Formats: sequence, C-alpha cells, structure tokens
Amino acid sequence: MARIQRPFYPIIYVRGYAMTRDEVIQTTSTPYMGFEAGSTKIRQAQDGRIVKFVFESPLVRLMKDYDYRDTYAAGAENAGKLSPRSIVIHRYYDAADPAFGDGKALSIPDAAKALAERIVDLRERICGNNQADRQAFRVYLVAHSMGGLICRCLLQNPEVATAEVRGLVDKVFTYATPHNGIEVGGINVPSLLSINDMNNFNRGVMAKYLKVPKDKVNTLGDSGFPLERFFSLVGTNSRDYAVAHGLSAMAAGQMSDGLVRIENAYVAGSPRAFVNRSHSGFFGIVNSEEGYQNLSRFLFGDLSATARLDITALPFPPEIEQARKRGKKIASSYYIEATVAPRGAYTYDLTSRTKAHESAVRREYAELFDQDGNLIRDARAPVLFSVYLDSSKITAGSEVSFSIDLAVSTAGYEVDGALFLKQHIPGEFLFRDTLVLFAKRNDDGTWALRYVWADEHWATGPKNAAEVARMGKKAVGVAQSAPTLFAVPVASSKGFQAQLSIALSPWV
Repeated sequence: MARIQRPFYPIIYVRGYAMTRDEVIQTTSTPYMGFEAGSTKIRQAQDGRIVKFVFESPLVRLMKDYDYRDTYAAGAENAGKLSPRSIVIHRYYDAADPAFGDGKALSIPDAAKALAERIVDLRERICGNNQADRQAFRVYLVAHSMGGLICRCLLQNPEVATAEVRGLVDKVFTYATPHNGIEVGGINVPSLLSINDMNNFNRGVMAKYLKVPKDKVNTLGDSGFPLERFFSLVGTNSRDYAVAHGLSAMAAGQMSDGLVRIENAYVAGSPRAFVNRSHSGFFGIVNSEEGYQNLSRFLFGDLSATARLDITALPFPPEIEQARKRGKKIASSYYIEATVAPRGAYTYDLTSRTKAHESAVRREYAELFDQDGNLIRDARAPVLFSVYLDSSKITAGSEVSFSIDLAVSTAGYEVDGALFLKQHIPGEFLFRDTLVLFAKRNDDGTWALRYVWADEHWATGPKNAAEVARMGKKAVGVAQSAPTLFAVPVASSKGFQAQLSIALSPWV
C-alpha cells in the first residue's frame, strides 16, 4: 500500500442540499452524488468554428490527472484497506431515503458528526497501525452548497468533533456554499420555515450550529482553523440556474449564482475566486473547468498569489474637476474589474470579477479620497484576487506565468446631488490593460517577479518584461506564510494612479 505523500491526501466530497423527497431519492440513487457530473458545451475555436468542449467531471479529472481512486468495489463501499489517494463520498442523505434509512434527513450537526466518524474510519483503513502514516494522515474536504456548512460545523462546533479529529482536516474547498445564509427576495430565510429543513440557511439557526454570533455567521469563529486553508468558490451566473423553472434565480436576484448571493458565498477573510457559473445544472459550478482548475491548484499547487489595488490618484473629467473647484459637492463611484488566468489556459479563468458578470469590486470616491481630493489615511483598498498556481504545470520556460486583465471605470457622477448626464460617457475607463507576470523561485525560497503590460507589448518574449520592486513587510490580504511582497505601478494618461501590491507565498 502506498505511503501518505503530501499533498495527495484523501478527499471527502460532501454534496449540497436536496430539498424534496424526489431530490433525496435521486441523490441517494447515484454513487458519487454529483461529483461525477460533467458537462458538454460549445465554444468558438480559433478558426471561427463552433466546437464541442467536454469537461469530464471533477471525479474523473482527479483520477486522470492525479491518480485518485474511488472507494467502491464489488457493488459496495470497500471495507478493507484504502489508498491515501482515495475519493470518499459522504453519503449523509442515505438516512433520508426510506430504502436506506428511516426517511428522516440528518440535521447539520448530525451530518457533521457522521463526517467526523468517516474521517476517523478513513484513517484506520489507510494507516492501520503504521504510526508514521497515522502521524502524517490528513484529509481534504470538498463540498458543494450546504455541504460546506456541514464541513464548517465539523470545524467550528466542539460538540460535533474532538480537537484531534478537527486537526486531521488540512484544507477545505467549497463550491457555492451559502456561508452567510440564503436570502429570498432580499430577506434571509426565516427560522420558522422548517419544511424540508430550509431553516438550515437562517442566520439565527446557523449561528447555533456554527457556534458564532448571529451577525458573524460567515466567519470561522474561534475554531482555530487557518483562514488561508479555507477556499470559497463563488458563482456569478444567475441567469442559467433552472431550478424551480427559474423561480429560484428570480427570488435570489442578480448578483448571485441563482440561489446564493455573491456577498453571502464566502467566509470572511479567506481566499476566494469568482467564476461565471450557476449554482448547479448544465452551467453548474461543480461540473466546470473553472471549478476544477481552482480545486486542483488549491489542493496540489505550490504558489499562492494575492493582489490588492492601492489607488493613489483618481482623476475627474475636466468639467467635474472644475465643478469641484467651484465648491460643488461631487459624488462618484467606480467599478474595479480583475480577471486572472494562468499561462496555457484556453477555456477558463481562475477568477473573474467583471461588470458583465455583476461581480466587479465597487468603491465610492468618498471611501478613498476626501472632498479636496486628498487620499484618506487607511483607505479601504480592495483585495482583487487570491489564486493558486502549480509550477509543475509550467507550459513554457522556467517561470510560473499568469495574466491579470485589470480595468477601472466610472459608474457615474453627481454634482450637488444631481446626475451629471450631459457629458456622461457610459462605462468610461480610467484604466484598462492586461498585466502579465512571470514568477521564479530564488535559491533562498523567495520569489523574483517580472511583468509586462500586454496591450502594447508582446508578452511571449522575456526581453519586454521588467523586474518588479519588492515592498516592505505589510499585509496584502489573506494571511500567508513567508510572503514575498511586490509593487507594480499602475497609471494611465488620464491621471489615474495606483499600486498593485502582490504577495507571492509558497503553498503546501
């Protein structure tokens, strides 16, 4: 039996919410509970043809790319020894199917307790009495929707699992989990709505089983689990979620994945990515190339990259600037867009926050500058992304390379409370360009970084890339171990100025 080898720990998949009895039965009738679901879509090829694009499923890709295996044999779950590279399905819904259980769905805490028991059993069947393996044993939890709340309950509720069991969880990856509850028509699901266990998504109920205050249900509380090892993948496609004939998407509204609002789909302070996928279905977030690329790099990658945009000059159009100098009160807001893709990517982005997908970062002028145009001390600078990269996937040269499509545009201006419309150009950009970064590890474990702005320079040749200056030691966003910090100057001919602060950290 193969020995445990970081980073290839066993994976436990925890599926999401099944609302009706029919959905429960459909769920329990499949061995992999959705982790095997793939998709076949179309895309436009280089020559203009419309061709088929096949995503086999995260289960199949993990088997193909990393030699993982399921835990079924001879028509049943394997009861014997297992490989460390095992994919286990946490079948907590079996109890709700009369064919397998008593017909009653487990509560979130009970499903989390069953997950804790599964982790312990998995350690026994992988490690046996081998003390070195038992010491090295860890698991990855991968969850969709409500499954992420079950994982959090395991980590945060001391009544569910012992500290020893919680310590066996190395990383958690959630797809479209309502970490801050679910809202219907802008109102949080009421606690009295116990039919089909929908009150699991009420913040008051969540606070109880997650052991956090009601106003902090999207935090890991006092669990002690490292924030940087908890990843949230956020869906931004509300249009293609077809559940309930589109009524769910209508109730959730825009700026959602059709069920979970974007602002509710991540744990505060933890890394996250945004992909234009819906909660489930043909355009679902689990059965997507974007989802798989984020999952595999978070689990097995070796480089973490986080970026923050520190804006230092935000110019007004001439007419607005003249009005400001005359003492008029100016109000304005801006969209900051960032899309990140690794070199070699052709069919996916790792994260994409754009106006078109209703996920761009929005900042008001007053959050950054005072009325006289002076930068506010400790202005709230947006963290644009946290992505994970894998040097084993380098497709050219010896450097890890990735691109950032960066854009800053105005959402409009008000002068003394009135919209400025006469000269308004919708979506006028203050800055827009593509930054390509090349990262290489130094002998001392730090990183060197080069960059090129690709809208006017070729990014395929190294001679165009400039060295990036290192910054002093200060936080950029998500907590990271031993980061190397860099600063890339960002400027436009309109007078926009900023600094893109980038942290590169070893990731294991």
